[in-house]
Amino acid sequence: MEIAGKRRFRKPTERGALAIGIAVTIGLVVLSLFVGVYDVWSTEDGWWMFFITRVPRTIALILAGAAMAISGLVMQLMTQNRFVEPSTVGTTEWAGLGLLVTMILFPGASIMVRMIGAIGFAFFGTIVFFMFLRRVTLKSSLIVPIIGIMLGAVVGSVSTFIALQTDQLQNVGRWFSGSFTEVTRGRYEPLWAVLLLLIIVFFIADRFTVAGLGKEVATNVGLNYNAVIFTGVTIVAAITGVVTVVIGSLPFLGLIVPNMVSLFRGDNLRTNLPWVCIVGISIVTVCDIIGRTIIMPFEIPVSLILGVLGAIVFVFLLVRQRRYG
Repeated sequence: MEIAGKRRFRKPTERGALAIGIAVTIGLVVLSLFVGVYDVWSTEDGWWMFFITRVPRTIALILAGAAMAISGLVMQLMTQNRFVEPSTVGTTEWAGLGLLVTMILFPGASIMVRMIGAIGFAFFGTIVFFMFLRRVTLKSSLIVPIIGIMLGAVVGSVSTFIALQTDQLQNVGRWFSGSFTEVTRGRYEPLWAVLLLLIIVFFIADRFTVAGLGKEVATNVGLNYNAVIFTGVTIVAAITGVVTVVIGSLPFLGLIVPNMVSLFRGDNLRTNLPWVCIVGISIVTVCDIIGRTIIMPFEIPVSLILGVLGAIVFVFLLVRQRRYG
C-alpha cells in the first residue's frame, strides 16, 4: 500500500514538472515572436512581416532545436558515450562538404537537391566514424570525441580548400554561421521533414535504449543490433543535413541537452524524449533571443552563443567524469 501510494504521488509530480517545462517553453516561443528590430505593432505592414519572418523563424527554432537535441541523444546511445553528438564526430562538417560539392556541381540546384547532397555526405561520414569505432579498441571515452573532432577538422579543411579554389568561401562561412536571420517563409519549409524523423524516433525509442546497452545484450534479447544502428545513423544524418542546409551549424546542442536531462532523469530514452525536445527548443530560443537583443539592431549568430555554452558544459562534464567516474 505504501509503495502504491508513493507511485500515485510520483506520477502527478512528474506530469506537473513536464507541464511546467512545456509552459516555460511556450512562453519563450511567444516571446521570440515579438522580439526584433522591426516594429510589427505600429507599422502598416507589420503583421505581414510578422507572418513572413517572425512565425517561420520561430517554427524553425522549434524544429531545429528539438531535432538536433534528439540526434545528439541517439548518437550518445549508439556509441555509449556522453561526449558524442553530430558536431563532435564530424557529421556536421561532412554535411557542409556535401552541400558545397552539390553547389559546385549543380550551381542552380534547388534546396531539395542541396539537402540530398548534404544528407548523403553526412551519412557517409557518420558510417566511416562508426566503422572506425568498431575496429579500434578505445580505453577512454574522451578519445571518441577527440577523434571525431579531428576528423571534422580535416573535413572542414578540405571544404575550405575547395571553397577557396572555387570562390565559394563566403558561402561556406554563411552556411556554417548557424543563424536564423535568413529564415523566412518559403525557406524554412524543408525543416518539416525533421518532424517526421522525430516521430520515428518516438516510435522506436525502446530499440535505441536496448542498443545502447551494447551489442551482446541487444542480440541476446532478440534485437537486430546492426539494423538499429543503421537506422540511427540514417536519422542523424538526415536531421544534420536538413538543419545544415536551412540553418547552418548548431554546435554542441546535441551534447548539452541530453546530458542536462540525464543528470536529473537517468538514461531512459522514451521517458526523456519529451524533456530533450522542450529543453532543446528552450536553449535554442533563449540563445536566439540573446543574439537578437545583445547588440540590437545587429544580430549575433546562434552558433556563437551555443559554442560558448557548449564549451562550458563540455568542461563541466570532463571535470564531473574525473571526479565521479
